[in-house]
Amino acid sequence: MADGEQRNGTAAAERAAEAQKATWVSVAVNLLMTVAQLVVGWLAHSQSLVAHGLHSFSDLLSDFLVIYASRQSAHPADDAHPYGHARMETAATLVLGISLALIGGGILWESGMRLQHIEALPVVELSALWIAIATVISKEGLYRYLIRVAERQRSQLLTANALHTRADAASALVVVVGIGGALMGWSFLDLLAAALMGFMILRMGGELAWGAIKELIDTGLDEAQVAAIRQTLLETPGVRGLHELRTRRMAHQALVDTHIQVDSRISVTEGHRIAESARARVLGEHPEVLDVLIHIDPEDEGDPDLYVSRLPSRDVLLAELRPLLAGLPPPEKIVLHYLNGKVEVEVFLGHAFFENGEALKRAEHELAERLKMHTVVRCISLNCMIAPS
Repeated sequence: MADGEQRNGTAAAERAAEAQKATWVSVAVNLLMTVAQLVVGWLAHSQSLVAHGLHSFSDLLSDFLVIYASRQSAHPADDAHPYGHARMETAATLVLGISLALIGGGILWESGMRLQHIEALPVVELSALWIAIATVISKEGLYRYLIRVAERQRSQLLTANALHTRADAASALVVVVGIGGALMGWSFLDLLAAALMGFMILRMGGELAWGAIKELIDTGLDEAQVAAIRQTLLETPGVRGLHELRTRRMAHQALVDTHIQVDSRISVTEGHRIAESARARVLGEHPEVLDVLIHIDPEDEGDPDLYVSRLPSRDVLLAELRPLLAGLPPPEKIVLHYLNGKVEVEVFLGHAFFENGEALKRAEHELAERLKMHTVVRCISLNCMIAPS
């Protein structure tokens, strides 16, 4: 257990380090392009370039959000967070999505206001076009780098940041077209480019926020993933069936819980071994699964409510068994099987009892007669435990 926890801790630390490195690269690129777009956009009178500079500034905010969330999610599980801190990524994604939606809506509003007074707009200068082209190239290169890291780590937040960067590159291309049109005399194209970019940012923010909300309300894995997990469980030796298979996302991973059915007459320890085997198979074959909780059910369980509403507990049943077992040697062990509204009893006696054939036949006859009057116990088996001396 200690070795496993150490490996998990090391993997989490490595994952956090790679995520932070990728994010710092993103910070450097976005900082450079933000300053360039804001300064040149203001000097060259390009509203779309200034708007895109504000968008790049939002990228910087998202980068720092990723750094913070990566550090927090790498913390090991504790008493207050027994499943770890992975959902810090989800919370950060939600904040990022809402922020983008607000920024996009603000750009749309500002562009609409300026379009009403287009005759008062100054002429856009050529320098704005060169900065817009440089932005497209730098953002596309940054996207390709970030998405490779996100796919390796299966990180929702890094994927969100990469997609955000791709959207930024696409919106910068719109800015290029708008500035180019404005340089050709169609000044309104610069504002239309700014408005279209605002809409793209608004849509992306809404998609990210909705994805995070679905995870926070415990949305499960998709049907294909659930079917694959179900097949892995059913292929585990000793598993006769399963039901109530449920999943819920936890950042880049998922939690699974299910009920598996095993042979009704196996021991608790064998049932536990089957459950642990099934859990290990799922964790080994499905890297997206963080943990598996398995409940054991007997194969022919029947109505589970019967266990609570009708059948007596072990203490009560042992007291009822005393008159049924009268005349037999003191049992070495008694095993109870609660099956389909009845109880089957295994009684283990000393070896000496089974050496007397007449006593065994008499006990068999007496038990059969006594069981006719009992409404709970279906049958009793007499067993001898043999072990090497």
